[in-house]
Amino acid sequence: MAVTTHSKARYFGKAVLGVILGLLIHGCTQANSNRSVSVTDGKPQVVATSTVIADLASEVGGEEIQVKGILQPGADPHVYEPVPADSRFLEEADLILYNGYNLEPGLIKLMNAAGGKARKLAVGEVVQSLQLDKGKGEIVPDPHVWGSAENAAAMVNAIRDALIELSPEDQEKFTQNAAQLTGELNQLHSWINQQIQTIPSQNRQLVTTHDAFQYYGRAYGIAIAGTLIGISTEEQPSAQTVQRLVESIKKIGVPAIFAETTINPALITTVAQEAGVKLAPNQLYSDSIGAKGSNGDSYIKMMQANTRTIVEALGGKYTPFQPKK
Repeated sequence: MAVTTHSKARYFGKAVLGVILGLLIHGCTQANSNRSVSVTDGKPQVVATSTVIADLASEVGGEEIQVKGILQPGADPHVYEPVPADSRFLEEADLILYNGYNLEPGLIKLMNAAGGKARKLAVGEVVQSLQLDKGKGEIVPDPHVWGSAENAAAMVNAIRDALIELSPEDQEKFTQNAAQLTGELNQLHSWINQQIQTIPSQNRQLVTTHDAFQYYGRAYGIAIAGTLIGISTEEQPSAQTVQRLVESIKKIGVPAIFAETTINPALITTVAQEAGVKLAPNQLYSDSIGAKGSNGDSYIKMMQANTRTIVEALGGKYTPFQPKK
């Protein structure tokens, strides 16, 4: 009889234990099913405002961090209007990487108003900016610093240092990733120079929709001969501005001008027609990398694609980029 009682007690204990385990498992399942997208399984959460910075941060951080890019490929940071989810991402971030120099005014305003514990780094501002005249004596910094691959390498090193501060235990991995990426960027810089030099000297003049290629032009020896609008796409060109650009294009005699992926091409197409000049068949990536699967879906591929578009449209001879590992 004692054995029977003991067996019942043991059975009862197992049943209770099973119920407890079941509740625990159910609780864990519920917790997992209710987790928000911001939970990162212990990885530091890094929020980047631009697609270029998000791409560079992902390359440096690798598997050790989780990067959330607010802007999607093709979005224009100059005119982007934040949505409520952006505020949540900024508040939950451990590190916020933004371009600075007022590239993304809406997001900078939101970032400064948001709470949270995140360190904020203006990645683009590690590069000394060019100063551009907006007219009427207003001088502003040019935010399009990534137009030079050397500048991008400086941005990578700044991202590396910020990630090391955020997660010191991953210093070796961040350092290795950054070294590999900057090595490729240095090769890219030399390659672009070589490609631009194949363009006949009289054709090394760039006409684009907005003034986003000053750093590219200065780094690689191609003049910015004209733009439809200034450094911000918020501007609206007047009829007089359009006509002046048409006359300028006729005067300099460039074989082609260029549209951009983040801006409606209608106006620059009209300019090309009125000036009697070809519009390059491929658009330039200016303020954003390309959509996934495109020929510009990373910073390095974007720079390759732009260079090919420019070289081929202006009469140069393009040779594919083949970095040495």
